Amino acid sequence: MKSIGVIFSNIHDKEITELTGKRTLASIPFGGRYRLIDFPLSNMVNSGITKVGVITKVNYQSLMDHVGNGKHWDLSRKTGGLMILPPYGVDDRSLYKSRFDAICGIENFLKHSNADYVVMSDCDTVCNFNFADAVKAHEHNHADITVIVYKTQIGKEKRMHTAVEYGADKRVVKVTTSDKLSGEKMLFTNMMVISRTFLLQLIENATEWGYASFSRDVLVRGCREHRIFAYEYEGYFAAIDSLPNYYARSLELLDKQKRDELFYKDGANIYTKVRDSAPARLIGNAVVNNSLVADGCVIEGTVRNSILFRGVKVARGAVITDSIVFQDSEIGEDSHLHCVIADKTVRILGGRTLSGHQTHPYFIAKGTVI
Repeated sequence: MKSIGVIFSNIHDKEITELTGKRTLASIPFGGRYRLIDFPLSNMVNSGITKVGVITKVNYQSLMDHVGNGKHWDLSRKTGGLMILPPYGVDDRSLYKSRFDAICGIENFLKHSNADYVVMSDCDTVCNFNFADAVKAHEHNHADITVIVYKTQIGKEKRMHTAVEYGADKRVVKVTTSDKLSGEKMLFTNMMVISRTFLLQLIENATEWGYASFSRDVLVRGCREHRIFAYEYEGYFAAIDSLPNYYARSLELLDKQKRDELFYKDGANIYTKVRDSAPARLIGNAVVNNSLVADGCVIEGTVRNSILFRGVKVARGAVITDSIVFQDSEIGEDSHLHCVIADKTVRILGGRTLSGHQTHPYFIAKGTVI
C-alpha cells in the first residue's frame, strides 16, 4: 500500500528556545554533521516513501537551505519528492496554532495524493525506524491510527509526556498527556500512521465534532470512537525536549554501540546534506580522545569526550572536554571549555575558561565573541 510522509518542523520549538531562536527545531545540528530533520526524512525514504511534505512555520530559511530540493535523500523527482508546505491555519490564513490546525492547513496536499496512508513525524525524534513495518501492522489491524510507542523510565523531572495504554491486541484503551507521569511507561514518540481518508474525514468534520487539538480530541478522547492501535519500537530512541536533554543525547553518540544502532541499523543509513570539505587535520601535539570530529576541522589543542561540527578550529594549548562545538566556531589559544554548547560561528578568544555542568551545560549563542 502506498504512503506519503508529513514532517512537522516547528511543533516543539518552545521546548528548546536556546537553539531555536534563529532556526527551526528541524534545523538543529546533531551528531557532528546532521540536522534533526535528517532522521525522520531518512526514515521515510528508507521505508519506501517517495513523497514527503515538510510543514514549516517560522525561521525556516536554514531548513530550506539544508534540504534544498531533496536531492541528498533521493527526493528530487518529477512526481512526488520533497515539498515545503505553507504554515497557515485553515480559517483566517494566519500561522497555525496547533498540530491539528497545521494538519487542516495541508488539506489540499492530502487530497491531491492517491496514497492509502499518511506517515507523520515530528523532528524531536532521533531514531532509525522502518515505517513500512508499522504500515503493515496498521493495515493488518484495519486501524484508523497507529501510534508508535517506546518503553522508558520517566524520572522526577516535570516534562509533558503522552503515555499510551493498550491491550494484548495492541488496541489503545487510554491515552494520558501530563507532566506528572512517573515510572515505566509506554510513551508516544510523536510518530504515527493514519489512513488518509480517515484524516480527511477528521479535517472535514472538525467543526461539527468540536475537534481543535489532535492530542486531546483525537487521541485522548477518541480511543473508544476510533480504531487506534499501538506499534512498539524497541531500538535506540532519543526525544530532544530540552537543552540538557539535547546535550546528554548528543554525547551518548560517543558510545559506538549506540552510534551504530542509530546510524547503521539493519543497513538503513541516515542521510544528510553533503559538503565538499577537506578532511579534519591534527597539527603538532594535538590530542583527540573519544570524540566525534567532522570534516574541515583544524585541531592544534586537546579535545576529549566532545563533538566538533564542520570547520571548527581549536588553537594550540586549548582544551575542550565534554562539550559540543557547532560549525565554523573558533577556540583560541590556552582556552578551556568544559560542558559547553557553542553555537555556530562562535569565537572564544585566547585564555578564556568556560564551564557548565552535565545537568546544566553552558550555552553560547550563535556568532558570540567571548
